[in-house]
Amino acid sequence: MPKLIAGPIRLHRLAAGVDSEPYRRFSVTPLSPTIGAVLGDIDLRAAIDDETMAELRRALLEWKVIFFRDQHLTGPQHRDFASRWGELEVHPFLPQGETPEVVRFAKGVDEKGYENMWHSDVSWREVPSLGSVLRAVEVPPFGGDTLWCDMYSAYEGLPTRVRDRIDGLTAVHDFSTSFGALMTPDDLAAMQERYPAVEHPVARTHPDTGRKLLYVNSIFTTHIVGIDRDESDDLLELLYAQSRVPEYQCRFHWEAGSVAFWDNRSTQHYACSDYYPDVRVMERATIIGDRPA
Repeated sequence: MPKLIAGPIRLHRLAAGVDSEPYRRFSVTPLSPTIGAVLGDIDLRAAIDDETMAELRRALLEWKVIFFRDQHLTGPQHRDFASRWGELEVHPFLPQGETPEVVRFAKGVDEKGYENMWHSDVSWREVPSLGSVLRAVEVPPFGGDTLWCDMYSAYEGLPTRVRDRIDGLTAVHDFSTSFGALMTPDDLAAMQERYPAVEHPVARTHPDTGRKLLYVNSIFTTHIVGIDRDESDDLLELLYAQSRVPEYQCRFHWEAGSVAFWDNRSTQHYACSDYYPDVRVMERATIIGDRPA
């Protein structure tokens, strides 16, 4: 597989033929041309009316990840906001917070951060997530940022020959090489029976925007189906590299009470593990989505 040659591409925030409209229910401060915006003048603890929800849905689709400051939610309030978007998963491998639907990531002296690889949450599920709502409970004095990548741009930035090669291909996604790494053989076998490896399109189509995007990630994707393993490895490495292009990314600096809500279908994210041995405590609720097509 030939290497990609870096160069400028035209970035598109919205699908062709769709124009951005003003937002009337909150302010919007973009972090980059296509991905990431901080929404102000909104309180996620309060009741959210239907018109505001409609604007939030539009903002999520337009910006892929939306951020909120000074939202000091309880675990149940966090759960209730996320549940406005759909049914919530209960993660089988991660520790829970105040409620089963909210998982807790507590890092410090006794446990280093390990989420510093580009990925989309729970892509190993037959029906992966629509999105995730992450809340900062305690943050280090510096460091601990999270980055997101616009996977529409990652796909659109590929040469035509590569897009043609991957269209119609599927790849296997499996939890075993990540969450399974610390399990006993018997526990791993039992969980593999409950959550067998699944196939998803290498380039999926977003169900709400109709845009194509890359849907492989270096944590959960193991190989592309139906091609030689060496070619699969080379092709996946080329595709993984697309998430590392700065022009496709935004970066967010956390404060206690900050909330990020991202579309797991159109983004990948990377949590910088640069704060050890300081403490970083986050909680996340994940909304069940649709089977990729």
